[in-house]
Amino acid sequence: MQEQDYISYEYKTKTVKLKDQTKAMDMYEAFGWEITGTTTTALDSVTLSLKRDRKQKHKQELTKLERQAEEMFDNIDSLNRAKTMTATIIACIIGILAMWVLGGGVSLAVLVSNSIPAIVGGVAICVCAIAMYSIIYPVYKKIVAKKTKQVLPVIDETEEKLANLLEKGNDLLGADLI
Repeated sequence: MQEQDYISYEYKTKTVKLKDQTKAMDMYEAFGWEITGTTTTALDSVTLSLKRDRKQKHKQELTKLERQAEEMFDNIDSLNRAKTMTATIIACIIGILAMWVLGGGVSLAVLVSNSIPAIVGGVAICVCAIAMYSIIYPVYKKIVAKKTKQVLPVIDETEEKLANLLEKGNDLLGADLI
């Protein structure tokens, strides 16, 4: 009877955004994980099923580098979200204020219907509200462009650090083969 080598594996699952699936797969493969399956979730995410040899050499170093890489991966995601966060909040605030102004103009024109100056004033207030609505998109785009200009160098630097960590992990895996 032939003796077979038994390999014990450790398993884990990670859920990432669908747009980051390839990057995440590359990241985990650089630390010795093998992708055993992917499952798409309902909320624009994918769950990666991973396995790795429990007796892998340099496991502590790989795990340490993996944690650092996951932190950088999450940091890059938050920096990408930060590009639009402020702009979205300001656009919503302007929209809510414009809604209140429009409501006030309509109320003035409708509730005081016997007075021509009240109707004219109400219409003028409504026109101001429509002007407020019309500036939302340009303001949003300008804020996003400004924030992107600020954040992009940090994202590039973090992605470079992440790439260096992945190379270190891959080098440790390659050291096992020699």
